[in-house]
Parts: sequence; C-alpha cells; structure tokens
Amino acid sequence: MTTISDTDITRRAILAGGAALTAAPLLTAKSTPAEAQMPMFGPIRPAVYRVKLGGFEVTTILDGAIQLDGPVGTYGMNQSEADVKKFAADHLLPETRFENTFTPVIVNTGQEIILFDTGNGAARRPDAGKLAATLDIAGFKSDQISIVVITHCHGDHIGGLMESGAPTFPKARYVIGQAEYDFWSSKDRLTGPTEANGKLVQNNVVPLAEKMTFLQPGQDVITGITSIDVSGHTPGMLAFNIQSEGKRIVLTADTVNHYVMSLEQPDWHVRFDMDKEKGAATRRRTLDMLASEKVAFTGYHMPFPTIGYVEKAGDSFRWVPHTYQLRV
Repeated sequence: MTTISDTDITRRAILAGGAALTAAPLLTAKSTPAEAQMPMFGPIRPAVYRVKLGGFEVTTILDGAIQLDGPVGTYGMNQSEADVKKFAADHLLPETRFENTFTPVIVNTGQEIILFDTGNGAARRPDAGKLAATLDIAGFKSDQISIVVITHCHGDHIGGLMESGAPTFPKARYVIGQAEYDFWSSKDRLTGPTEANGKLVQNNVVPLAEKMTFLQPGQDVITGITSIDVSGHTPGMLAFNIQSEGKRIVLTADTVNHYVMSLEQPDWHVRFDMDKEKGAATRRRTLDMLASEKVAFTGYHMPFPTIGYVEKAGDSFRWVPHTYQLRV
C-alpha cells in the first residue's frame, strides 16, 4: 500500500507553485493591453464638510479651486522674488504655481440657516462658482437660506448673490458691514482700479440694499454670532465670532489667505489686501488671538475643509488642520 508522506505533499506544493510562477508572466503579459485601456477618472475632492458646534451645525462648502502663477506676485510683495521662491520650496510648495480655493460657510442654528459669503457665481470663472449647485449635496435648498452675511465685497464673495439676474437666495435677508457697503456702493468705485469690482457690486449687492442690515464691528448677526473688525484687506471687512453652548469658532474671511504664506509670514504683503500694511497688522493680531485663545477658525481660502487651529512658532505661526477636536 502506497502512503504519501508530509515530505511528498510539501514537494508537490513547491513544484506546483513553481509552475504557477513560470506561467505568471504569460498571464500578466496578456492582461496588460486591457489594463492600459482603462480610462482615467481625473482628480476627485470632497466638497462638503460638517461639524457640530454646541447647538449649531457648521458646514463648509467648496465653491471651487483655481490654479494660478505664483506665489511670487501674490504673496511676499515686499520681499524679493528669490526669497519667496526659496520659502515656497523650503515648505514643499511649488515655486511657480499655487492653488486658491473658495469656501462659503453655512451655520444652522436650528432656527436660522445663515450663509457666510456666496462664492464666485456660476458664470464668473471656470472651476469655481459651484456653491448653488452643491447646496443639495450639503442638504440645503437655496430658498431655505434665511440670512446671507457678506464679509466683504470682493467678487469671489459676492458673485453668487445673483444667478441669471435674479437673487440666488430669494427668501433671505442680508447682513454687511456699514463701512464696507458705503465704500463699495459709491459711484467713485466705478473708475480706476476698482472699476470691475465696483460694477459687480452695483449689479449684485446694491439691488439687495432694501433687505440689508448694516453692522458696526461688535454688533451681532444673531445672538451667538458677533462681528469683528478685520479691515485692511478691504476698508470694512468683518470676521465673525460664532459661539454656542461653550463651543466656539472664528470665521476669519480673507484675513488669512494661505496656510503657509499667511501664517508663517504674516507680515508679508498680499496683493489682494487693499491696505497692505493694515492688512498685515490685522493678520498678525488675528493670528495671535487665535493662537493665544486656542480657538478653531475657518478661513475662506484655507485648504478645504478650511477648519483648523493656529499654533505659535517663534515670532510666527503654524496651521494645524482640524481632525476631531469639535467631534468629542
């Protein structure tokens, strides 16, 4: 009677494995053409992010992202081109290109749905202006927005107020800083370097004036949402302290425009700041407050989902992305 030993089983397994390995290149070679025909899907990125803030919910919505030449010419305008490029390279950033994102924020208080800024508008530029189309994904309808807060009147914040000549948020009332509205609604803005933006204000903001509440810094949008003077980027830009049941986040608008350039070099001039010295002073003051009080913030041009913290780093600061701090 023939018996099969463990050694025979092991030997057979090895031989079978060797045969399979010998055949493997043939199988791979045959499958390569089919794999090569698989189409690429292109990049994908999330567009909606939501956290709980006490009795509120805070939702950030990506209006879009554009890639531009820079950072030279946008950040560090009071620095040499070589120094700006070196700083970018030292921080693992491209020396000749950067990305700018746009992120409106919705605060749901349970009674009001409050939208902060409206993005670019669908027709202003490619790869942005997606707020209205993305509201559904976030769980909202445009006619559910009860208050629209305008932090300042640059086009990427007011472009989405109107779509096809009609208000995008037909049942909303509007809130804006008095100084900001007075500056941009003036007919003086319709010539010179402010001409293009001034015309957009006349088309998108001024027609809504009858539904607007005009704030002074320190006044509330509603209880728990208080305005803060962060002028410099524009003459009347407002940030907002948002607080509920002991939880807090600060919406900084365009005070801080880049997670590296603006935090680690807060004194560098930024092209988009209308008063560059005041913009830098406001940025440093705001960052110092956020770091000292260890409070979360959301900035319109921070990396999506745009919620994070500020950590002191010597005489400058460091961006710390939000992970689970507001979830526990």
